Amino acid sequence: MVKNIFLALGLALPLVGCVTTTSPVATTKSYSVDSDTYQSTGKSQRIKTIVLHYTVSDNERSIKTLTTGNVSAHYLILDRHDDKIYSLVDESERAWHAGDSGFAGRTILNDTSIGIEIVNAGIKPEYRNALNNGALDYHPYEHFVAFDELQIKKVAELVQDIVARYDISPKNIIGHSDMAPSRKIDPGAKFPWQRLYDEYGIGAWYDEFDKQYFMHPDAFAAATIPEIKQAFRDYGYQINDTDAWDKASRDVVYAFQLHFRPEQPTGNMDRETYAILQALNKKYAGRDDFY
Repeated sequence: MVKNIFLALGLALPLVGCVTTTSPVATTKSYSVDSDTYQSTGKSQRIKTIVLHYTVSDNERSIKTLTTGNVSAHYLILDRHDDKIYSLVDESERAWHAGDSGFAGRTILNDTSIGIEIVNAGIKPEYRNALNNGALDYHPYEHFVAFDELQIKKVAELVQDIVARYDISPKNIIGHSDMAPSRKIDPGAKFPWQRLYDEYGIGAWYDEFDKQYFMHPDAFAAATIPEIKQAFRDYGYQINDTDAWDKASRDVVYAFQLHFRPEQPTGNMDRETYAILQALNKKYAGRDDFY
């Protein structure tokens, strides 16, 4: 009996030894990171795009949605008269504002964009069900809610600062509708893109001389649907390659019009829309800054 006890202890002792003699993990680094001796030239800023949204809500609900839910933005601009812009997500982190989207060859825009949410009701209450009876396919200009003057000033100054720090291409300052045309219509027809361009040098806008040049009726009449769709792709929009203006294609046309011809957003491809698209490509083609 005693012999068996000693045998058991003898077998246990090596196991105890294994536990108590394990080597500690080394904590002292044997190297330093040298950030000065060599530097690569093949690089660019990680942030490529600024995306502007409206919240379709009031201040309180916008704050709650963007701070406690599964959606977020880097910045929030309320419609109260104060001197604050609220930073909700650090620029070094991903905010969840873009969703399923694409622009300028990029399809996961949360990774490379800064999202700015602006408190705005979007569509006026009396028009929110205007598309339900099938009489209209898209909301016209008068259905949208205007932005507060102080909000526009805050947006302008914030975007100017971000552009300067990340060297963002003018055409990569876009609305949510530009990158998700079949899902989103914000920041809507009453967001003053042309004013931001004229007064603050923000974003892309066409030259009127070029637009008038491309307004020649023969040019539009001769353009095929695949050629026009390729022109949309050249600017940055994602659009299908069907040989028809189907609903998905018209969604892209509508998004483009919300941005560049906001007083007449119809979703129909017409001569003026074609001329604006061609004028923009003449001015900005090749400036995607893909890398």
